[in-house]
Formats: sequence, structure tokens, C-alpha cells
Amino acid sequence: MAEQSTRKIVRIVKGHSEQAERSVVEEYPLRLRVNGRELATLVCSPHQLNFLLVGFFRLQGFIDSLDDILSMGVCSEYGLAELRLRTELPERLQPTLTSGCGTGISYNLPQNLLNPVQQRPRSYSSDGLFRLMKELHDLTEQYRSHGGIHSAAIGDDDGLLLHAEDIGRHYTLVRLAGEALFKGIDAQDKMLVTSGRISSEMVAKAARLGVGLMASRTSPTDRAIELCEQAGITMVGYLRGSSMEIYSHPQQLQISSGLSDSLG
Repeated sequence: MAEQSTRKIVRIVKGHSEQAERSVVEEYPLRLRVNGRELATLVCSPHQLNFLLVGFFRLQGFIDSLDDILSMGVCSEYGLAELRLRTELPERLQPTLTSGCGTGISYNLPQNLLNPVQQRPRSYSSDGLFRLMKELHDLTEQYRSHGGIHSAAIGDDDGLLLHAEDIGRHYTLVRLAGEALFKGIDAQDKMLVTSGRISSEMVAKAARLGVGLMASRTSPTDRAIELCEQAGITMVGYLRGSSMEIYSHPQQLQISSGLSDSLG
């Protein structure tokens, strides 16, 4: 679970003030040093950093298995993670997605991730999807106590397989990718549900994992929908109660008869 601490606050209710305490989540800057080179700083939650680090390098395409990591250590006092990888990093790193303030946004997915549905049909059930979101909701009770934490899970019609929390929406997927590698769980064609808005960066990460359906309690961005259309991923938004909105590849989601009546 995500780390949290307690702070004294003044609570105002109907014009009256009272002393109280509130749990707040921790924000943890973690510097990455790889093969002796300063790479980046991740602003994340400070728990289970091994999952976060392995997932980060997996989704960046630097490792395919744990054997590609020669050593990994984290100094929590100084917020420093030092890793040695089998392969050298490229001189100039080219992220899958890049964005710039006022200069436009470019979106690129590797060719092998585009339109995989043409080669491999996927099928999911609405009952399984609602059940998976409920399992995620039940695991994140603390979200209602202090807010500020995002959660995500990977599963199938049989239930939840992996669960992660972080202050960053996209880092929940990074953590899932790392934990899946540690535990030998294949995310190919699985469902991914998340508590927060789905962005294009999150779709790119899910596509690299082979996820076939993404769902959120809120909305996806327009670019996220475009990437899902390209990658053959079913995108579901506003998954609440017995309702949902399907933004891409609806043919892959089988709607139960009772739900179909309620949605009609």
C-alpha cells in the first residue's frame, strides 16, 4: 500500500473550526543512476520501489527480463537508485511519447503494437470487467480517507491478478509491469482498470504489456482513444455502477443481457 503520514489541520465545518488530523500521501523524489549515468528523477510514492524500477526499465525497452539487471540498489535516505544493466543506454533517449508546452505533441507506437487485433481476436465480458473494477475499489479503501492516490489493477474474467498504487497515474502501470516480471505473470490480452483518467502515455504502456482492454471510472483523453483504436485496445470510460461508455473496439466486449437492457 502507498505510504502516508499524518498532519495536524484546522477543519472548518459550517463556519465552526476544530483541531483535527488528516492522513496525507508521501511524495518521494527518486533519482536514477544507470551504468554510472544520471538518467532521470521519478516523483513517486516510496513503497515497493523494486517493482517501480523494474517496470520503468521494462516499459522503456531497456530490459526484457530480470536477468538483464546486473545489480540494483536503493538508498532511501538520499532518494537514489543505482542500477547496472547488461546493455548500455543510447546516447540520446527517445521516449515513446513526447510532449512539450506550446510546441505540440507527437505520438508514436512501435509498428508491432499497431492493430494486433487483426491477428489475435480478443473477447471480454462486461460481468468480468465490473467484477474487476469492484475488486480494485475494495482494495483502495484508503483513497477515500486522504485522497491523492491513484490505483490500477490487471486481471481477467476470473478476477484480479495484480494491483498497484502511486501518486502518479502512469506510475501505477509502471509498478504493475515490474511486479508482473517479478512474479512471472503474463499481461497479454488481460484487462486493466484504473481509478484515474487514461492518458496517451498510459495507453502506450498498456500496449507494450499486451493489454487488450483498459477501463476507468473517469474519462480517457482524445489521444488515448486514438492510440487504442490503432493498437486494437478496447477503451472503456465512466465504468460505474451498472453503466459504462465504450470508446474503441466495442466488438471485443460482450455485454450481458441484463446489463444490455439497463444500458438501453
